[in-house]
Amino acid sequence: MVPENAAHLRSALEALSDGVAVFDEDMLLVTCNERYVEMFPLIADLIRPGAHWDELLRACVEKGQIHDPFHDVEAFMNRAIANRVRFEREILAYHTDGKVYRVSFAPARSGGIVVMRRDVTEELADNNLVRDREALLATVLDASPAAIVMARVSDSRIIYRSEEARSVLGEPTYAVSNFADPGARAGYLDALRETGRVDGYRFTCLRKDGTPFEVAASGRMIEFAGDKCVVSALTDITAQLEREELIRYVVQSCPTPIQMVSVETGEILFSSPETLALFGDVRSANSFYVDPDHRRAFVAELREKGMTREYKSLFYNRDGEKFWASVSANLLWHNGQEVMVSHTRDMTGQLAIETELNEQRDLMFQNEKMSALGELLAGVAHELNNPLSVVVGHALMLREDTKDEGLLRQIRKISDAAERSAKIVKTFLTMARQQPARFEAVDMNDVVKTAADVARYGDLGESVAIDCELAPSLPSCRADADQITQVILNLILNAEHAIQSKGAGDRITIRTGSDPDRGVIRVEVEDNGPGIPMSQRSRIFEPFFTTKDVGEGTGIGLTLSHRIIRSHDGQITLDKAFSPGTRFLIEIPLGTEPRSGPVEEERLVPNAEKSARVLIVDDEIDVADMNAEVLMRAGYAVEVANTASEGISLMRENAYDLVISDLNMPEMDGRGLYDAIRSEFPALSNRVGFVTGDTMGKASQKFLKEANQPYLEKPASPKELRAFVDGILGETRVM
Repeated sequence: MVPENAAHLRSALEALSDGVAVFDEDMLLVTCNERYVEMFPLIADLIRPGAHWDELLRACVEKGQIHDPFHDVEAFMNRAIANRVRFEREILAYHTDGKVYRVSFAPARSGGIVVMRRDVTEELADNNLVRDREALLATVLDASPAAIVMARVSDSRIIYRSEEARSVLGEPTYAVSNFADPGARAGYLDALRETGRVDGYRFTCLRKDGTPFEVAASGRMIEFAGDKCVVSALTDITAQLEREELIRYVVQSCPTPIQMVSVETGEILFSSPETLALFGDVRSANSFYVDPDHRRAFVAELREKGMTREYKSLFYNRDGEKFWASVSANLLWHNGQEVMVSHTRDMTGQLAIETELNEQRDLMFQNEKMSALGELLAGVAHELNNPLSVVVGHALMLREDTKDEGLLRQIRKISDAAERSAKIVKTFLTMARQQPARFEAVDMNDVVKTAADVARYGDLGESVAIDCELAPSLPSCRADADQITQVILNLILNAEHAIQSKGAGDRITIRTGSDPDRGVIRVEVEDNGPGIPMSQRSRIFEPFFTTKDVGEGTGIGLTLSHRIIRSHDGQITLDKAFSPGTRFLIEIPLGTEPRSGPVEEERLVPNAEKSARVLIVDDEIDVADMNAEVLMRAGYAVEVANTASEGISLMRENAYDLVISDLNMPEMDGRGLYDAIRSEFPALSNRVGFVTGDTMGKASQKFLKEANQPYLEKPASPKELRAFVDGILGETRVM
């Protein structure tokens, strides 16, 4: 067969409402339509080409798909095989799910058989006690439980009535007397004349006592004794109508929007109360859709598949407001037209939950990036600590040694720059650890002026003007001045970079103010530059996100600024309505206090005997030598070991009053050295201090907490180092 013809044949086969299957001469399934498979839900997975008739029949019995009158699978199969030669016949198949199918068998021209199955459950139910039409016609004249009436068309004279008809309707001479409304008989006859038969035609009859009741009539137009007659089987559908009323009540009370709509026109044929509450009382479902193309696409999908599930679209509710909803629908025929029965689900709540989940997922992602940022900052800070310690220490010692004013001026610049770098490193570490800043009373105007002065030292003066509009009598607030200065300076430098890179704008304005009602200090940093693109505004505080070109930005400046302000219980926001240019708003509470956390105590350092012997253990030779020189200048006797093993050897040979050790060293680290001191030199265990750049790692934090020994963070100035050593020796003497 030509593939195109085969496709047409398959389409025709699937279009049939009956189940059709073809078996070859060996009783192997050749093909079947989907309707045939649907009639066997318990063995649907077995109905495939090549399946044997006997195997399918046995599976039906074993899985309880059909009734087994023998209650014996083998006996059933033997009888079925023995009757196979009688395939040219019709039978009624009773399924355990209550369905009854009329099954007909016909031989195929090429051999084998063609099986056709039709669902006759309703047909048989309408006739109550009779299982099939042939049995009804055979017994109608004997003892039919249905009310059978045959009457002439011309004058409605009754020619025959069954015993059931006499019992229910009495014995009137004319059939028209059985109609509660005599005019209804004319409509019944008109329906019969169209096709010669009707089934399920409803009208109201009168019982023999005159009380009305509803019937469903199955009628046939026949010739009898030269007259046209109507044979009617009347079924009392009072109970059925009660069931239908119950169904109607259930649908009306259903808490979900249900409706029936004409597919072609969109006319609403039925709306449940929930549908009316959602969409209002409108005539056409077309008015629901915000975008008419969505309904056309929905109908196309429905016609293609016969059903749709969770089709999402934007709708208008009864108040004309837009909302997202999903529609599930089935396609069917009703009163000769294509209709859909659908259920609409308002997705407003679901979308709100999804939005919240997405926000939580984004927050988790941002936290992960902040954690990675913290590790990065800790690593950078640790690597900078040692060289900065050397620069800071030697610069300060040079200031002590030099009297030349010109040289001192240069040394001060080196020292100031190194100390500023050291503060930045410590700020990185503080942020990475998420520890509190050093809070003190701060004049925000002074902070702004400092940040502006620092910014002016660069290349801004020639192309970008920095204006400060400072509010008079601005109340002070508690903050870390260095960190807030860093934030404002970062905003100024970002604005300057945008202005110079895009060639748009020439001014940056920093404005201070307060809001006593809200209890906050405000700082605004704005520029008349190119501004931040709309698509990037929601991401500017994300770690590693930058609006700058590759190689020009790290994506951590605004993230650090955001974290600094948050650590002050304040907020930093972008004014998205400001244009042209960019405006950032910083708000810090007037009453901000340091958050709970470890507070470094100030120690009173008694005059230590400068004859004390100090051992410095540090794998960084330059740092060790610099610290040794600082302490020797203070009068201490100092020896240096660049490994922990070397330090242990020196302690075995000499007596020391104090051991100052780095924490991270190759081979044996500060932890191992401290354990060795406690084991081999217990008298020295309370005179050990650590000078380290690694206070970020969890292992380091845990060790320092458990050891409970004093420690000093790198980079340390000579003054800090001397105070640290004097403090340990002073405490030791008291003990």
